[in-house]
Amino acid sequence: MAKGFPEKFLWGGALSANQSEGNYLADGKSMTVADMAYFDPNTDFKKLMMSQLEVTRDGIEKAKSATDVTYYPKRRGIDFYHTYKEDLALLKEMGFKAFRYSFAWSRIFPDVKAENPNQKGLDFYDRVIDECLRLGMEPVITILHADLPLQIIEEYKGWANREVVDLYVKYAKTVLEHFKGRVKYWIPFNEISVDLAVPSRKMGVLKEDYSDYMNATYQALHHEFVASAKVTQLAHEIDPQNKIITMTSYGPIYPYSCNPDDVMLSLLSQQKNSLFFYDVLLRGRYPHYALKMFEDKGIQLKMAEDDLSLLNQNTADVIGFSYYNSTVMSSEPSQLEKTAGNFMNAAKNPYLKSNEWGWTIDPVGLRYSLNYLYQMYQKPLIILESGSGFYEVLDENETLHDPYRIEYFKQHILELKKAVEDGVDVIGYITWSPIDVVAASTGQMAKRYGFIYVDQDDLGNGTKKRFRKDSFYWYQHVILTNGEEL
Repeated sequence: MAKGFPEKFLWGGALSANQSEGNYLADGKSMTVADMAYFDPNTDFKKLMMSQLEVTRDGIEKAKSATDVTYYPKRRGIDFYHTYKEDLALLKEMGFKAFRYSFAWSRIFPDVKAENPNQKGLDFYDRVIDECLRLGMEPVITILHADLPLQIIEEYKGWANREVVDLYVKYAKTVLEHFKGRVKYWIPFNEISVDLAVPSRKMGVLKEDYSDYMNATYQALHHEFVASAKVTQLAHEIDPQNKIITMTSYGPIYPYSCNPDDVMLSLLSQQKNSLFFYDVLLRGRYPHYALKMFEDKGIQLKMAEDDLSLLNQNTADVIGFSYYNSTVMSSEPSQLEKTAGNFMNAAKNPYLKSNEWGWTIDPVGLRYSLNYLYQMYQKPLIILESGSGFYEVLDENETLHDPYRIEYFKQHILELKKAVEDGVDVIGYITWSPIDVVAASTGQMAKRYGFIYVDQDDLGNGTKKRFRKDSFYWYQHVILTNGEEL
């Protein structure tokens, strides 16, 4: 039985281009869905989150006419576009073995129809990747991370249009070839399991563009599955060392009680919200429950002749997922509530605490998830995101004491270690996000995840300087001892 973490375990952290880079039009970059996200400091954060999930054509036009980045925080990020060397040096100081990042499609192909990429975009990512390698950090790259080029919506009506598959594959082929030998871990889509919950934001499928919206969203998802398979095939052809990683949002969905109705509801919810995506990406076929759902709801997917064989023959190499919280399902409506941490109506777990945004904190759920997914699919696993947001401010000595973050990660790493000792093949633990960034769901800076504090408020005010929190030194020691001393 394994004892402790493997020698080459990938300790690290993750950022996304759309939450960190800023400089949203620099060097030829075009606009994305993320650049449309409006922040209103006077709006309750739950309403703020929900308002950012729905994209409309009127909203796009309004956002495009706005030139002030104050209320569009993802346009400014944390200026990683200019501070990447300083930031990567801090991550190296912590001892990172891996750095997960995303490329912005709109930087590399500002015009998605263009035959040739934007050299200045490639040059920037060359600098980032080369710096990672110089510092001894393994790059883990997401090809599309919640920043769909706006052009895909405006001219193609999103992923429901089959033409988008070829446009995306052209972009993916460009980066696979360009970074051959320097990047070997690739993630085609970030949290693809969320795409049906927020189809306008993630897939560019707007309600106003389709009379049968449900069919359009599943058609779009099918095109993403096909694109992922094509990229997997290309990645293996371009460099046999390449590894394709699935990326879904995953967490246990517990039954509220041992009432068989609760248990059955939990199973059905897990199939719908997570296993469906893994079954296609890891087993290479649509599962029986999805086919039955298509039949019951009258969903008719248009497929090319070789789509199903393409999916079957090009499955992912590694199971990746983000782990933040667990969910509880109840068949009793009076026990249900919608929290900011859930995209579904769920029951409150009486055994767990929640953070200030309603996300449950469930370390044991991480061990459960790793065991369950390994049992189901028998492929190596990597946690691609894990963390919890907290309200924080620097004290008068420009320091930040965050024992709550240390405790959060301590408990999760303890359960992760147990999963490794259970015999689960886990290759890495990537935290979200090691540096404070603009929050994906609300656009806030106040929702802080990092070991490194960024002096910037919700409206972009501040020095932008970076400060090490107490957790920075704690995680540094965890990595130094390969998880043995917490």
